[in-house]
Amino acid sequence: MPAASSPVSPAARQQAHARYAAIRAHTLALAAPLSAEDQALQSMPDASPAKWHQAHTTWFFEALLLRPLAPGYRLFNEQFLYLFNSYYEALGPRHPRPQRGLLSRPGLDEVRAYRAHVDAAALDCIAHCDADSWARGSAILELGLQHEQQHQELLLTDILHAFSCNPLWPAYGQLPELPPAPALQWLSHPGGVVEIGHPGTGFSFDNEGPRHQALLQPFEIANRLVTCGEFADFIADGGYRRPELWLSDGWALARTQDWQAPAYWLADGRVFGLGGARAMDPAAPVLQLSFYEAAAYADWAGARLPSEFEWEAAATALPGLAQLYDCAWQWTRSAYHPYPGFRPLAGPAAEYNGKFMVGQLVLRGASLATPPGHARATYRNFFPPAARWQFSGLRLAREPQQGAPR
Repeated sequence: MPAASSPVSPAARQQAHARYAAIRAHTLALAAPLSAEDQALQSMPDASPAKWHQAHTTWFFEALLLRPLAPGYRLFNEQFLYLFNSYYEALGPRHPRPQRGLLSRPGLDEVRAYRAHVDAAALDCIAHCDADSWARGSAILELGLQHEQQHQELLLTDILHAFSCNPLWPAYGQLPELPPAPALQWLSHPGGVVEIGHPGTGFSFDNEGPRHQALLQPFEIANRLVTCGEFADFIADGGYRRPELWLSDGWALARTQDWQAPAYWLADGRVFGLGGARAMDPAAPVLQLSFYEAAAYADWAGARLPSEFEWEAAATALPGLAQLYDCAWQWTRSAYHPYPGFRPLAGPAAEYNGKFMVGQLVLRGASLATPPGHARATYRNFFPPAARWQFSGLRLAREPQQGAPR
């Protein structure tokens, strides 16, 4: 017979309770400045309404934690299993993603009641479940909290895109001011064999492992992100009109969609952000770039984008790197592929990452919208190369002894 699970300490239950309550409350705090009308907006198929984010993160706990592990749990509304599933084939059919903005019902008050219903059951499970259920459910609980933190950032990026479609340029609210960018310096890494991936202590997503070795050639990496002022120089030098700087797919897309500047740069010289439309700050990091724009700028600057392995090696070994986790996700030149020996999580959570490992590029770091405590050096974010509604920017890399960027 399998050995019985060890008893769960009161301290572990208290810690889980506090963490669950804090993260769930933060989602509501992020949505608080938004009206019910704001929270129903879906401005494009890749974005989701703020109301849907709040319901989907609740669905995750209901479908993956409470239904399997909480005896006697009562569904709030069986139809919500269909409405708020995102992409989990193993858990049944779902409402089409491009049509999430059509869900005027349930209303916002009912979604909040759904959250309260699931929260009460989840906190009761944390407080009273037996040791075997705790052993089976604690990893799913933490995955659900990390998942909610991802959606907290998506709630902000998606409402920003929706507001960018409004000619009134409404402001969401204020975020903390970013620290000033330091002077540009190139930091040298000697290359060699480096350890890549999560070391195994603490939480990580399955795509961050297994930890393995990678061979790097010597390289240099910029100590900070590219600024708006530097990107404005690229534009002034005809960067959006010079096909020799662009990858073929990116050039075709830029022409088809008439890209002339980053996504939220306005014709009058202002930049639109969560605080509304403001004068462009030349020292601020440039944001809302696609991979194609980042790669074109890097080529124009006489540099390149780092690989994700170079980025991680620099972030963990080089002193002096600024703006790693507080400004922008940073495009790398690495395709989103599995690490050697990768195996997805067991059960429905197997669909969390692995099935998206094609046609996407890796971004590293974190952004001004990433929740506190969610970032780490091994985190692998990923988006298609054309995506430009995230808080995405770039950090340059180059070979040693290369000339300074123009």
